Amino acid sequence: MTQMDNISVTSHLKVDTRTRVTAFPGRARPFVSLRIEGDAVEIALLCSLGSADALRTLATAASEAAATLDALTADAAEGVGHE
Repeated sequence: MTQMDNISVTSHLKVDTRTRVTAFPGRARPFVSLRIEGDAVEIALLCSLGSADALRTLATAASEAAATLDALTADAAEGVGHE
């Protein structure tokens, strides 16, 4: 079973935002930590066994958001000088 505790976090990702994955392979309760670190915020996602699909869904959403940003950037570049 996958569970997420309730929390809301707002932060702006910047070019120098860092990510780090650390495995904790202990026998009793192995998990992986995914950290997203910026100047003023650090987000840690603790992923236990069985939550790989939820993490893949998050990765897919992040990839979609990146593609949308690429499209917005291209649209903004096309609009420069056309006013």
